[in-house]
Amino acid sequence: MANSATLATGRTTDEESATTAQRVLDIAPDGYSTHAIHAHDRVWTETNCYVDLWIELLHSLGADPIPALAFVLSADCDGRQWDFVKMQSEDLRILYGLEVGEMNVWRPVLPHVLEAIGDGVLLTVEVDGFWLPDTAGTSYRNQHTKTTIVPNFVDDGEKVLGYFHNRGYFELSGADFDGVFNLAPAPHAEVLLPYVEQIRLSRSTIADGIGDRDLAVARAHAARRPSGNPVETLARRVVADIPLVQTSGPDAFHLWSFGLLRQCGATAELAADLVGYLHGRGVDGIEAAIPHFMQVAQGAKAVQFRMARAARGRTVSVDEPLAEMASSWAAAMDIVSTAL
Repeated sequence: MANSATLATGRTTDEESATTAQRVLDIAPDGYSTHAIHAHDRVWTETNCYVDLWIELLHSLGADPIPALAFVLSADCDGRQWDFVKMQSEDLRILYGLEVGEMNVWRPVLPHVLEAIGDGVLLTVEVDGFWLPDTAGTSYRNQHTKTTIVPNFVDDGEKVLGYFHNRGYFELSGADFDGVFNLAPAPHAEVLLPYVEQIRLSRSTIADGIGDRDLAVARAHAARRPSGNPVETLARRVVADIPLVQTSGPDAFHLWSFGLLRQCGATAELAADLVGYLHGRGVDGIEAAIPHFMQVAQGAKAVQFRMARAARGRTVSVDEPLAEMASSWAAAMDIVSTAL
């Protein structure tokens, strides 16, 4: 069930004095309910930061995010990495009436965020995961890494930020607020301004539903699917990289696996979600692709476990599960293209 968020009015006041607090959606971390795609029983509980935050943002806006997953049908592998799949701005406009485009960042980020939220406009903002407490145990106060958030609530006086990131909605404060906005003890001149997108909301459009536009978007992506089998391309790269993984160590393995096995496996699991949705929309026969996509998702996780052993210097064999994944992907895409 979607979160019962309402559209706030920007700057608010408390009973005693004016406050600097501003928000767009009236939600809070306590009691926030994630979308089912981010349930703990998933094969891949996370995909990448951009897709995951859009799933939660659309969910919080009261929209079904699954139609926007149609990009999985046109996903490819270039022989170096699996596509870093993303919600497509054109799909978001067609499906939900959301206008998403790059923003000119000509001053420090915080003033842009405050102004946008005051106008009821959300932004996607690239930040350093070092300052995001929801990444405790990975990058938080441990590793500087680029990721994307959507600020929703800002109190610059109290230094509190409410934000969408990965598979949920969170808050940070104090030194983390200063860090994420490059404020203290003084702005670092060498820190580059981030990539920022504006999200212009049209809640009435979302409430009106999407009609048959979901089917058109899915068919468009299916028509752009690769001519070859991207999982076969991925398999060749994984096998070729075994010696590299064996000598690079566990830290390098996680970075390597993210761009290949995690993106492939998560794409396949999202494809199973999309196919189930399309079946519910009346696309006959397409549901037969679900077990094939799930085999790819589970196979990618199994290969990742084997490659983790390779990262500890062990000899591994991954040809058989990779071949099964490639066969399953081909079978799934044949079913989808015929049904659509």
